[in-house]
Amino acid sequence: MAQTTPNHTLAVSGWAAHDSSGKITPYVFKRRENGVNDVTIEILYCGICHTDLHYARNDWGITMYPVVPGHEITGVITKTGSNVRGFKVGDRVGVGCLAASCLECEFCKSSQENYCDQTQFTYNGIFWDGSITYGGYSKLMLADYRYVVHIPENLPMDAAAPLLCAGITVYSPMKDNKMFESPGKKLGIVGLGGLGHIAVKFGKAFGLHVTIISTSPSKEKEAKECLGADDFIISTDPKQMETKKRTLDFILDTASANHSLGNYLELLKVKGTLVVVGAPDKPIELPSFPLIFGKRTIKGSILGGIKETQEMMDVCGQRNITSDIEVVSTDKINEALDRLSRNDVRYRFVIDIARRSAKM
Repeated sequence: MAQTTPNHTLAVSGWAAHDSSGKITPYVFKRRENGVNDVTIEILYCGICHTDLHYARNDWGITMYPVVPGHEITGVITKTGSNVRGFKVGDRVGVGCLAASCLECEFCKSSQENYCDQTQFTYNGIFWDGSITYGGYSKLMLADYRYVVHIPENLPMDAAAPLLCAGITVYSPMKDNKMFESPGKKLGIVGLGGLGHIAVKFGKAFGLHVTIISTSPSKEKEAKECLGADDFIISTDPKQMETKKRTLDFILDTASANHSLGNYLELLKVKGTLVVVGAPDKPIELPSFPLIFGKRTIKGSILGGIKETQEMMDVCGQRNITSDIEVVSTDKINEALDRLSRNDVRYRFVIDIARRSAKM
């Protein structure tokens, strides 16, 4: 493992955390030269995911400093390698969480690279050449074209960026559990944040009855009036939770704060399913009775494969689905991360890396 290898000759300006304080500062580092399977991308925008905060502060104990976060990346291709197919200079593209996988296992061969046990991430991962990967808090990046997707022409590049993580994170389990084939089914979403608000948009686009489950009563108005949610349950209100028992077909748990699944399971109908996509830093509490007395299922889900991510992006283009964002300049990254830690954003921060038009 090394930060660079001899073919890392491109000096790139970016922003990195150097220790567990999580403070992001300007950082010049080297990226590899454009290889035969690579595309070079001028980065325009990069979303700020809650994962960035965890890595910057080493909350999970796995950060390799210096870390350049960012896996919700949109930009324009400036160079292509000789083996690249389906992409050309000038294309509007996106890079999400995946940088590499083995390409040989059953999951890679079935377009589920996200479940390959050798998957490496866009940052804080180890690339095929042994170098540490650096993310989208930077001016330029190199990506293997097999992990790149096209951004539909009608989507603004800033508001499309969070779809590459938050969007696919909620799209994949909803599709996997056939919710998009079931208009009228009742979907519950735990948490109305970066992931939750996009889940509402997918749910409404496919004709589902959408209920937000939140600890914040103040979010009810925006959930219903701005996002179109049909119902709102305050999870700390025992009366509301009791009244809504056995009313939901499917729950998507996007919460990153520590919580118990017990009360949420009670909201599911018999044989209902709850999928966990949030990543609390402590184990989730799981009482057995709500699980076994309702013949309920709990699953986990992480991201989606590249083929599915492109499908999701195309659906967003067809249905005009984007993230609700607050754009920040590079000198406001630390302020944005601090606000994110306090859930003070509606609903995703996006860094304006290049300071160009979002309509590019």
